[in-house]
Amino acid sequence: MPYPYVLLSAAVSLDGYLDDTGPERLLLSGPADFDRVDEVRASVDAILVGAGTIRADNPRLLVNSPERRAARVADGLPEYPLKVTVSGSGDLDPAARFWHTGGEKVLYTTDKGAERARALGIAADVVPLGDALDWRRLLEHLHEVRGVRRLMVEGGGRIHTQLVTQGLADELQVVLAPLFVGDPDAPRLFGPGSYQGGRLRLVETRPVGDVVLTRYEPTAPGTGALPSAADRHWLALACDLAGQCPPSETAFSVGAVVVAADGTELARGHSREGDDPVVHAEEAALAKADPTDPRLAGATVYSSLEPCARRASRPAPCARLILDAGVRRVVTAWREPDTFVTDADGSAVLADGGATVLVLPEFEQRAKAPNAHLLGG
Repeated sequence: MPYPYVLLSAAVSLDGYLDDTGPERLLLSGPADFDRVDEVRASVDAILVGAGTIRADNPRLLVNSPERRAARVADGLPEYPLKVTVSGSGDLDPAARFWHTGGEKVLYTTDKGAERARALGIAADVVPLGDALDWRRLLEHLHEVRGVRRLMVEGGGRIHTQLVTQGLADELQVVLAPLFVGDPDAPRLFGPGSYQGGRLRLVETRPVGDVVLTRYEPTAPGTGALPSAADRHWLALACDLAGQCPPSETAFSVGAVVVAADGTELARGHSREGDDPVVHAEEAALAKADPTDPRLAGATVYSSLEPCARRASRPAPCARLILDAGVRRVVTAWREPDTFVTDADGSAVLADGGATVLVLPEFEQRAKAPNAHLLGG
């Protein structure tokens, strides 16, 4: 099931704290950054904070600019984004400002938490997720039931940590404030956890008043059959590469990327690349990788179209080339249709060879776009 695009937003001190331990909230940002945050809020479908943030800060989580609210309405959107919170216990103050300002609200909780929240009269749509909180179920519900395509998460640190360690954060927007906290009891942006290896990709850095905004994207692929945010980034790149293929009436346009477990790109390719009119995308990419590279064993191949199981132009199909390279994880956007090969099933060949294959259907239309002339569209 597809998830929303998850954007984590936070401001921290130079020593990595979200706040101090005083009775009043520590203001880490200035007017220019508060306005930037307001702009980001206006651009999303929903804003999420944890129950701890509601208890500690009593936030309203509004779009403050009348002009931005009016622009949302003109675009056919609600005046305010959906407000979302998460609480395992359901023990929240029904008088908190979160419930009584802005537009619609939803509380995700456990089965027992839902009973408590309803008994307290919480003014929100209460959605139980079972015996325990499950972020993937929560994100699926937001996407499929609530129509949320972009989700902004504003804390706290425990929420940020869970989303990053589970590979569910598509983007981190971190503002660095020019001050120190130094109190070991103060809350931090990220806590202990099993984080994925590798470096994040720096997307942007710029001053905003006296603070500095940095934006990062994850790069490390997921593991096994669970997709990660980085899987979506790399598959999007593969779909973009498909658009670089020379046009053909007899073969699909496909893009492929090979990525190590730490997020290092090992190679990329696309159909009919260079002077080879019959080379396939996965074949072109793997030909650029060092066959002795030990990272291939833990790598993921991203292909806009399911790797082929049979082909007439070369002895080995792409599914076999992937297995022979030692790769055991493949993420694709689109299962191969019967246009050129009947009953093509590269996924079965890969699975029989011990590889895990993920299909992310939310990218299917992007993968099909450069092939519309072959599909009657």
